[in-house]
Amino acid sequence: MNVLVVGAGIGGLTLALELHQAGVACRVLEAVPRLAPIGAGVNLLPHAVRVLERLGVAERLAASGVETAESVFFNRFGQLCYREPLGRRAGYDHPQLSLHRGDAQLGLLAAVEERLGPDAVRLGCRVVACDDDGERVTVTVEDATTGRRTTESADVVIACDGIHSAVRAQLYPDEGEPKYSGITMWRGVTPCRPFLSGASMVRAGWLATGKMVIYPVREEINPAGDQLVNWVAEVERPREATRDWTRAGRLEDFLDVFADWHFDWLDVPELIRGAESVLEYPMVDQDPLPRWTFGGVTLLGDAAHPMVPRGSNGAGQAILDAHALRLALAGHPGDPRRALAVYEEERRPATTRVVMTNRVHPPDTILKEVHDRTGDRPFERIEDVISHEEMAAISDHYKRVAAYDKDLVNRGG
Repeated sequence: MNVLVVGAGIGGLTLALELHQAGVACRVLEAVPRLAPIGAGVNLLPHAVRVLERLGVAERLAASGVETAESVFFNRFGQLCYREPLGRRAGYDHPQLSLHRGDAQLGLLAAVEERLGPDAVRLGCRVVACDDDGERVTVTVEDATTGRRTTESADVVIACDGIHSAVRAQLYPDEGEPKYSGITMWRGVTPCRPFLSGASMVRAGWLATGKMVIYPVREEINPAGDQLVNWVAEVERPREATRDWTRAGRLEDFLDVFADWHFDWLDVPELIRGAESVLEYPMVDQDPLPRWTFGGVTLLGDAAHPMVPRGSNGAGQAILDAHALRLALAGHPGDPRRALAVYEEERRPATTRVVMTNRVHPPDTILKEVHDRTGDRPFERIEDVISHEEMAAISDHYKRVAAYDKDLVNRGG
């Protein structure tokens, strides 16, 4: 069996490691000429870390990131609403990791090159078309530097080429524009003194009046002991639904929303202004597809199920996809096309539930309830607004939908 992986993001590189471990030959084609640590933070939940541990790469990634200890929710006045432990502190057998997306991608790339060889990932090779003759799949590859086009073939092709997937666009040419949530987010990373526990994931405010997600992604980045802290500002804005993770943002478009967020545990405007650069991204997703697999071609990760980035679960679902696909291919060594169908039968319904839940009922629904019930005013006691049990139920519901309920993860389900 020979597998061609399109895209060297977190999903594609994890898939390459899974296939190598299973003894399945594969190679990876990546469109960009050079992989650079662009972007901001990524959070890997315990069910995804469990997969990476089995692949022997979790320790490498953890060394460049932060083991997240707790999730904390505040209103926009800096008042604590809810706190819960995360990862091993919550009783999971596996940690929850926060790290820079570039560190995650480059760490996985190094592991792939070490195990599969330096030529396993070919950069500057953009797949622009697929042709399936019923036996093999042939892809047309465009050189990013010269524009020259060549062809390559494999038994199956796995499209891990992200939210701009050329393969998905070929399979669904009339799909149309992505669905804009009405929220634009700005992202950055800033050197910062450790705050709260030093390993806290903060969600604060609410979308109607401005919301922040803040967590550290690197430890001790300078002699002063500062961390590199990832922050995401989310604000309701009328904006065209374009999907570009690398578009430059402007502080003047959103900083005023958070101008008075000076808390005893963090000065939010100072954090935002301290970023070397800011990226702007309209929060969008796509309706779940009725089908991922067409003969010898299937989709994985954001190419299959782009979701609104709420719930810290996008990269994790791609990692779970990769593991499920490895098991399906290993279980059907003589029939890889059947294996792709088996993989889709498992993962498409599961990811559909996450996509739809991220739209309406992610963990930060806790903040919506506090905002609505207080009329966006400070409270005297959170217990008079919403019970701890109700907030815990919101969090636990998302864990079940996203398949990282503690008991399920610890028993290997």
